[in-house]
Amino acid sequence: MSYSVFVDTALQLPAPDVEALIEGRVIAAMPRIFIEPGRSFALYPANISINLLPHEQYYRSSFLPIAKTSFSQLSSETILIKAWAKCEFCQILNEPESLEALSQLTVWTTEGLQQTLLQRRYIFVTHLRVYMLPQPLEMPVHPSGNFVSLPKSLTVTDSTPVLSESIFAKRSHKLKTFEPPEHPELEELQSALVHLSTTNPKAKQLEAEINIFLGGSSDKPVKPIKPDLAWIKTIAALGNRTKELDKDKSNYQAGTDFEIVVRDSLEFLGFTIDYAHKGGAGGLDLLCSKPYPLVGECKAGKKIPNDTAVQLLNLGTLRLKDKETLAKATKLIIGPGVPTPQLMDAAKVHGMAIMNPETLEKLVQLQSKYPNSVDLFKLKEYLKPGQSDDEVAKYIEQVEQEIKVRSHVLSILKKYHENSGSEQASVDALSGAYSMSNPPKKLSREELHEMLVELSSPLTGYAGRVKGENLGRDRFYFLRDLPLDD
Repeated sequence: MSYSVFVDTALQLPAPDVEALIEGRVIAAMPRIFIEPGRSFALYPANISINLLPHEQYYRSSFLPIAKTSFSQLSSETILIKAWAKCEFCQILNEPESLEALSQLTVWTTEGLQQTLLQRRYIFVTHLRVYMLPQPLEMPVHPSGNFVSLPKSLTVTDSTPVLSESIFAKRSHKLKTFEPPEHPELEELQSALVHLSTTNPKAKQLEAEINIFLGGSSDKPVKPIKPDLAWIKTIAALGNRTKELDKDKSNYQAGTDFEIVVRDSLEFLGFTIDYAHKGGAGGLDLLCSKPYPLVGECKAGKKIPNDTAVQLLNLGTLRLKDKETLAKATKLIIGPGVPTPQLMDAAKVHGMAIMNPETLEKLVQLQSKYPNSVDLFKLKEYLKPGQSDDEVAKYIEQVEQEIKVRSHVLSILKKYHENSGSEQASVDALSGAYSMSNPPKKLSREELHEMLVELSSPLTGYAGRVKGENLGRDRFYFLRDLPLDD
């Protein structure tokens, strides 16, 4: 249940430390004073350093690029307060031997912590539960002090925590007991990726996902970084020859543009295109060799000509040079409008599927949202002779439903970890939780197990699996979300 808190002061901390708290990389801060547990305040990113060491010696390499960026983005006149925090615990350290363990659990180097302890009698390690503000608060730069007054008091809520309660409790326990991190090898990989992430989007995505797995901002799923796929939205328009895309084009050029985008679409779906055969006047528009033979004709305009089915039959025979091979090949006509009765009859007789450009665009959109979700062999079953748009729409809906079920299974696995505090879950425990969660589809215990195995495959990586002596003893753990696109 959410509660409200009245906040009128802000704790000054080095800007990189505030950024680490906001990103969920740490839960600890090192204020100069002891802070009473239960006290709430905003987080003020200040242009201050804990000691005189250079950033390279004070912050661990995995965090150093973010630390430098945080300092470089500070203004000399105003600062932005993005979050508030509640002190849950405050440790007092004065033993040098504990600093190496503290370094492993935070963004500070052992050398930096040793230098800090030399300058002070004690190090105060404050455990902060951090919450994001609905809107950043801009205020003038304050020259000094531990706490500064806000220009206006804030009434804030705990509805947007950076970390879930269970993850925070787990990490707070590790800080109190100085337990070493569970996955130091992943932290090393994260360190290497941070240096690449400024120029490589895929490295940035992987680094963010590793941060989530290590206990970072778990409530902010990382969506895959996708290439520029704006061309997908032109498929239907090119097929229907809209005025915007058809300006100053000849009929030949308009038809060629549609052929190109259809070939791009089929290749994007996973077909292997025969580019030695480029269509054009008197030629076959589409020829795919894998995963199964497919021949096709593309017709841009207002409707598909009546003779298209005969044209595809003749050109396909000439190109494949074998009536038996053509008979086994998938035959597809892609064009706008409602087919005439004559075209429908011909398509059914010769086993040709007719698809509108809008349907092709929806298929490609599905593949772009969820890479490799389109199974071309299953799609083949829905390419029925005659108008096949309704059948293909059923297939798209079926795929989206299956993805929705898998996303729900992952959410149940994630919630199980948070609510139970257990790092692994049995199929029996998850089956009970799933059945009580108003699921999008009922699953038997065996079906749930099969789906969890699929999600824990190295090629998917949404969950992890610890194999048991038999299937009933397998245990699973959450790795990352499967976000649903609207």
